[in-house]
Amino acid sequence: MNVSTEIIENIIEIPEDIQFSLDGKKITIIGEKGKLSRDFIHTKIEFVLNKNNLILRVINPKRKESALIGTLSAHIKNMFKGVREGFIYKMKLVYVHFPMSLKIQNKNVLIENFIGEKKVRIAKICGDVEISVDGDDVIIKGIDINDVSQTAANLHTATKIRKKDLRKFIDGIYVYSKE
Repeated sequence: MNVSTEIIENIIEIPEDIQFSLDGKKITIIGEKGKLSRDFIHTKIEFVLNKNNLILRVINPKRKESALIGTLSAHIKNMFKGVREGFIYKMKLVYVHFPMSLKIQNKNVLIENFIGEKKVRIAKICGDVEISVDGDDVIIKGIDINDVSQTAANLHTATKIRKKDLRKFIDGIYVYSKE
């Protein structure tokens, strides 16, 4: 009886201008823009630190585990990019009849006068994200791509129109640029 073992590895090179630490499956990255940490304890993937490389390894993987290697690599590379450059999402306020306005209050964005409604719609701000409103442009900045993109999604979802003809009612807040 011949038992074979399959090993899948993915090697990620750690940039020199970043402080990287690995504690079990918890990764902490410090760069010029800030500090990010993420815990991957829920995965069965092995993390090995070797000089300037992080090796993600799984032995005899099932289908989901072998797919997870690429996903985790992308998350870690996004963390590197975030602490070095940051992420910027630009959104546009689109309205036809009723000019809407945005106000930032604590960890919420208040959307007033959306399609003439008296009720104020609320969108949550995730994590350490900076939001600035310049006329009809909303600029969302941060170092964690998950927080930046989720905040943009919250703004878009808060202005979703239901039970009306979407060809006529195009009002909303839409992403037009990701940097």
